[in-house]
Amino acid sequence: MAETPEELITSPQYLDGVAYLYGHPLLNSLSPPLHQTVYTALGLNWNQIPLSSVYGTSSTYPPPYTQSPPIDKFLSAIRSNPKFVGSSVTMPWKVSIMSHLDDLTEDTTQVGACNTIFLRQKQDGTRSLVGTNTDCIGIREALLQNSPSTDLFQNKPALIVGGGGTARSAIYVLRKWLRTSKIYIVNRDPAEVNAILTEDAQRNPNAATVAPLVHVMDPMVAATLEPPVAIVSGIPNYAPKTSEEFRARQVLRAFLGEESSSPKGVILEMCYHPTPWTEIAQLASTAGWKVILGSEALIWQGLEQARLWTGQDIVAVPGLVDKVKEVVSKAIAERAPSRSNL
Repeated sequence: MAETPEELITSPQYLDGVAYLYGHPLLNSLSPPLHQTVYTALGLNWNQIPLSSVYGTSSTYPPPYTQSPPIDKFLSAIRSNPKFVGSSVTMPWKVSIMSHLDDLTEDTTQVGACNTIFLRQKQDGTRSLVGTNTDCIGIREALLQNSPSTDLFQNKPALIVGGGGTARSAIYVLRKWLRTSKIYIVNRDPAEVNAILTEDAQRNPNAATVAPLVHVMDPMVAATLEPPVAIVSGIPNYAPKTSEEFRARQVLRAFLGEESSSPKGVILEMCYHPTPWTEIAQLASTAGWKVILGSEALIWQGLEQARLWTGQDIVAVPGLVDKVKEVVSKAIAERAPSRSNL
């Protein structure tokens, strides 16, 4: 019989530190093996524990029903747990948990979502729970670490595919660190884009100081615009089925410049489940774009989480980044069909 969500919040006696993975479903999360690799390399007797009960008998993914502890139960448990070191936060809690934390970083408030909780020691000796968003760091480092130079992005257009949390994180990254001149958005659902534009106007009332967001819905219009040098794709790997999806895909193909032999930039394909090599990755590669797999962003956001939780410069540990990449790459390869079979 499955454990109740509350019963999942354990702190085994044999561990010195406990991190959690809070959300659901978590069956395919690569976060626990990523963090375990870091803890082992640092000699820490820590573990990351997923907090998600699975109910039902179906073996399909996602499971018929999953549940994680409610926010009040979760936060009460970690506040009183001296072994607690930090937590990853996934859907469906990324937005709703923000109002329950003691403090939020600028990254969190600008993106409008929290994917990480870390501890901050207060002067009175108590610990405060701080929410941040390391997805931003993941996107930033995935792009910077796999591009010829930061100059590639500065004062040039970029493109975002999608209208969810990844799109919001990417907007923040492209503005704050990569200094792009404008950001095109392509998405099947205009309502999602309108929500992004409304939120953005509220967070940035002085629009003249940030790169403008441009919603592009027509492939003929896309073909006339200054080409992007960077693309962040944040949608599932599904073939278009509806008219809106086909239209969005045609707009993307126009931006990819499939008929042009001019130099292309980089595309970060954030989808890596069940396979990191998606239809969009193939289209971009064929058109001459350099494809950066979403596992890169996963790795770098996880390394930033580990830095916050351990207080150590994870990237500076000899060989650790390569070891984490090896573990993640192997895990993805074991779960996904090979590229040659797609």
